[in-house]
Amino acid sequence: MKVNNTAASLLEAVFPQYCLLCQLRSFSPLPLCADCFAHLQGNDHACERCALPLAATAAGLCSQCHTQPPAFDSVIAPLVYEPHIALLISRWKFQRERRLTRLLALLWLAWVIPPTDRDLLLPVPLHWRRLLWRGFNQAALLGLAIRNREPQLASVPLRNRILQRRRATPAQASLNARQRGANLQTAFEVRGDVRGLRVAVIDDVMTTGATADAIARGLKAAGAAEVQLWCLARTPAPGS
Repeated sequence: MKVNNTAASLLEAVFPQYCLLCQLRSFSPLPLCADCFAHLQGNDHACERCALPLAATAAGLCSQCHTQPPAFDSVIAPLVYEPHIALLISRWKFQRERRLTRLLALLWLAWVIPPTDRDLLLPVPLHWRRLLWRGFNQAALLGLAIRNREPQLASVPLRNRILQRRRATPAQASLNARQRGANLQTAFEVRGDVRGLRVAVIDDVMTTGATADAIARGLKAAGAAEVQLWCLARTPAPGS
């Protein structure tokens, strides 16, 4: 570890990194300085099922999970989706900065002790047209980076072809909650044996949970025992 830290310090001295948020020297092998890291907002008080950030006086489940429980069993979303993490994710996805995968995986691992009971990791799939346009599936890159950096996940398979997106759908960001659910009906297909497995589905951001719910329904219909979502960040409730 000492050798690795020394090598990283030497590399940073020769090829200095600059923070992607404030543009100052990061003094780190990563493009994020300590001050900007401190501005990231941990999702520390959230719904026990969907990880929706809750008011300080609330506890347990959010009202939506009380009245209409989703098909997925739980969500790990260590950060609140606010402008700092939003900028990093936007550059990663829409400006195609694949180099940010390592940074985002390390941010996830900085907040999360990964569960050791998962049998299978499944990235949320992209339709082939969007995959062709972007050049990569960000969920697959994130899942692989997390798995490769966490020894306890080394034996857990990550499969890119079990979940398939059957049809292209309008971008979720342009739709309201009801439209998101309708948009994703029959959008996904399970093409593999998941019977009895405890699955972690990997995505970048959870907004309404419509994608996670649609995928979880399909996985459980195919026999999955449990479906958990792993993502970087969870959006707050509208107006909060």
